[in-house]
Amino acid sequence: MTTTSGRPARSGPAEAPEATDPADSPERDAPSGVDAAALCDQAQDLAENGHLKRSAKLYEQAVAANPRPAVQARALLGLAVVQDQRGDAQASRAAARRALATGDARYAPRAAYHLALSLEQDGELTEAERVWERLLDLGAPDYTAVAHYGLARAAEARGDAAGAQDDWERALALPPEPEPIGRLHAATVVEAARDLAGRLLEQGMPGAAAAAVERGLSVADDPGLRLLRAAAHLEHAIADLGAVVEPPADDREGSLPEPGTSGAAVELLAGLLALRGEPEAAERVWHAGLADRDPETADAVHRRLRRAIAPPSAEAGEAEEGEEAAEPWWDRYLEEAVATSSAPVLAGELFAVVTQMHALLAVPVAEGESRPAALRAAMEEALRTPSGLVWGADVHADFRRRLRAAMGGEDVLPEGWPEQG
Repeated sequence: MTTTSGRPARSGPAEAPEATDPADSPERDAPSGVDAAALCDQAQDLAENGHLKRSAKLYEQAVAANPRPAVQARALLGLAVVQDQRGDAQASRAAARRALATGDARYAPRAAYHLALSLEQDGELTEAERVWERLLDLGAPDYTAVAHYGLARAAEARGDAAGAQDDWERALALPPEPEPIGRLHAATVVEAARDLAGRLLEQGMPGAAAAAVERGLSVADDPGLRLLRAAAHLEHAIADLGAVVEPPADDREGSLPEPGTSGAAVELLAGLLALRGEPEAAERVWHAGLADRDPETADAVHRRLRRAIAPPSAEAGEAEEGEEAAEPWWDRYLEEAVATSSAPVLAGELFAVVTQMHALLAVPVAEGESRPAALRAAMEEALRTPSGLVWGADVHADFRRRLRAAMGGEDVLPEGWPEQG
């Protein structure tokens, strides 16, 4: 259900890591005499204002100054991010690899994160998995959940759902109370919960999906997670209603549901199946209920089917005195439209026909047409408007019936009217 449809090219928290940390303080001890930390500050400002080429140049100058490792790692990460924004994936990855190689406690994990996401985006999943493992080995607490989430996706991509289970569990793990959860960790738990829940729903495991959703909602009140929880409840409801409409084989010898219960279950099940995007399954549920061997159950289903249909007007079913009122000719089309979830299609056809008939009749009126032959031609063309539709023949037959009744039983219309004659 899907509810839910495909994952973004880059999984994990959507934003790439920033080139610099907000907590960074200027470091000004570049041996070459070039203030590499100041260059990084300037490069970051330029990048934030859209001057990516100039920003990349300053980051390159900072790297070339060969500052101490922390500043070198910062400059390389900044260069990786800016080159990625410029669309130069190869240059971005080269800088990220160099930043990762520094092993810096602050910038190496961020470089690994950036590099792994970039590789994933281009489908280089094997190397991306190695980078996720490297990120895990760095031991950065803030990135533990990120690394496990990446490894879970890598295992799923290999078709190893069983092997992914441990990484999914670790990606969704929360710190022990009362230890606070970091912003990146929280964002990862929410995204991983959405991802896992969607996969589990696709695999027909709504219970497990709901459990994953609750893990994410314990961190943040996310609309996407609430939608997935609703989808999981929908699957449970479909299963419960299906057991009422068609009890399991081992329960069929027991007591059958009351007709009213069966009718309500059919209506709800068909509606939920249509909501899930399965109108054909919904139609089968309706028709099976209408054909139930128990007349009372079939009647209860029929009453439920007609709840969405307005009762016919007195004129629609008019009959001669002493005769039973005729069922409106359109009733069966309305019932079928409800059963097949195609009422909007039928309504669209009706509006199109009314619009076309109105235009055919309105033009001669607006033009002041007075020639009888031209007016008759316009009216005949308007009458033929619905003929090509499924229900067109019935509307013509209904007029013939009414006219015959008004003429005392005499059929005054020619055969094939209005197409012929």
